[in-house]
Amino acid sequence: MKFKKIVTLDNINFTESRYSELDRFADVVEVHFDNPTDDATKIARIGDADCVLVSWNTRIDSEVIKACKGLKYIGMCCSLYDEGSANVDIACARENGIKVLGVRDYGDQGVAEYVATELIDLLHGFSGKKWRANEINEITGIKIGIIGLGATGALVGKTLQTFGGDMYYNDMIRKPEMERAGFKYLPLPELLATVDVITTHIPKHIKLMDAEKLAMYGNGKIIINPSIGPTYVKEDMLAWLEDKSNFLISEESSMKGILPEFIDLENFIYTGITVGMTVMAKERLIDKVIQNLEIALKG
Repeated sequence: MKFKKIVTLDNINFTESRYSELDRFADVVEVHFDNPTDDATKIARIGDADCVLVSWNTRIDSEVIKACKGLKYIGMCCSLYDEGSANVDIACARENGIKVLGVRDYGDQGVAEYVATELIDLLHGFSGKKWRANEINEITGIKIGIIGLGATGALVGKTLQTFGGDMYYNDMIRKPEMERAGFKYLPLPELLATVDVITTHIPKHIKLMDAEKLAMYGNGKIIINPSIGPTYVKEDMLAWLEDKSNFLISEESSMKGILPEFIDLENFIYTGITVGMTVMAKERLIDKVIQNLEIALKG
């Protein structure tokens, strides 16, 4: 079985050599490399296709879904944690008989390396910016909180633990296996009052760190956000960063749409790439997207 037509709605992060693999799943494959910004463009691109592939950069909302009558399958070439945080209106797709599949756990290794590297850099001051300016610190003994202990958060936590980090976590679900490995669960207010470093690994659109929680966290602290989109209220974070003893570490995908307001702050550390998108991560992503196409065609 094949789809009649597959459309890649935007840049789905396939390597050039692997786009040809889509040919075995459809009679026609139409590829786009830019990210459409309006519904009219999205609808025109999808046209009469019965399959569309989309990255996290582009939203497919109910208006687009209802206008594209031929759609049978939407393949999310990005993480799907829950319907509320998805960039596809999955409820509307379900109501219209359209199957939606996403992927998970493809960019974790790159994120873990990024968090460890940036934290070590800041603690030691290798690149000029240094936490606690009169000290040189190492991870050993630093109290670190992981907010969101899914696959990515767990790998980040284990990586930091190997350097001697004193590990704490908060998650909607207790993780006994991680607690047996030395991670200590705390309710969020207690975690914020205890640790000096937090790294957030939660679904996009959740603005967890607001003025109240930042006040609980206090000053002289570090926040690392490698999640997709900001995990904080922008205005509250800017206010927190007015204290130069605080640091925010972020990368490209976490700063979409808000970067200009942060970029000149001396205690903002920015990596202008999506750190989870290594060559190896792309291959894992592509493999999972291909597997989902096979699943979709088998019904």
